[in-house]
Amino acid sequence: MKAGIIFANSGPFSRPEMFGQLAREAEELGFDSLWTVEHVVIPQGYQSPYPYAKSGKIPGGEDVAIPDPLLPLSYIAALTSKVKLATGVMILPQRNPVVLAKELASLDVLSNGRLIFGIGIGYLKPEFDAIGAPFDHKGPRTEEYLKAMLALWTMAKPEFNGQWVKFKGVNTMPRPVQKPHPEIVFGGHTKEAYSRAARLAKGWYGFAQDLDSTQKCLSGLREACKAEGKKYEDIEISITPRIKVDRDTAKRFADLGVHRLILLPRAEQEAAILAMVSETARDLIGKV
Repeated sequence: MKAGIIFANSGPFSRPEMFGQLAREAEELGFDSLWTVEHVVIPQGYQSPYPYAKSGKIPGGEDVAIPDPLLPLSYIAALTSKVKLATGVMILPQRNPVVLAKELASLDVLSNGRLIFGIGIGYLKPEFDAIGAPFDHKGPRTEEYLKAMLALWTMAKPEFNGQWVKFKGVNTMPRPVQKPHPEIVFGGHTKEAYSRAARLAKGWYGFAQDLDSTQKCLSGLREACKAEGKKYEDIEISITPRIKVDRDTAKRFADLGVHRLILLPRAEQEAAILAMVSETARDLIGKV
């Protein structure tokens, strides 16, 4: 089973020296991927509940430091050579897809083809309002934005004529190293999210799941694959467990068909987090 680390760019790891140390140690210990998170702004006193915690609040509080997800990945691309660089997840409907396609292709080139493009649709309306991005039709806009980005990455003469994105007679270089394009993963725990993963992605990512909820999610993903005529076995399943993971628990996730556990740091001090990373590598990597 593969192992990754999430929240690699927030809290204590928003500082470059700690982020760099985490990246180097994670690669040396055998972790396959580092996943950055995204919030451009965190609305003060927000009422929209954070869906992955009983408190309804984002980990670290409203003042937690969360650097842009792509810049830290570019930084560690220069410090590492093997570990994959993943967004977990990027809120695509908040972005300009043409500009983002350029940024992601550049990162894939800088990292020699190590990018995983993890996508979500977002839930914090005040954040969309602050950015000036519409909150309605987030799902359809996300799909159209992705299709426009794929056109820029894969077409000899890119053109696209959608409801929200239109271009022709343009080109953008460099193209991604990965062919035909970087690996795409969709997050989310809804019927629509499973459908997007089945139709548009190589992988699906479930955040803050236990064994029971993972099993339910995977049942929904199987149904989506069947409806779309896609082989369920072709979807790579990544899970961030809600619970602390020991070897037995990791094996139980593997028995459900999970391919990668993206682990959540469960300490607040830098030294304790790095110790957890080392302990996890010793107990799990190559043993499940």
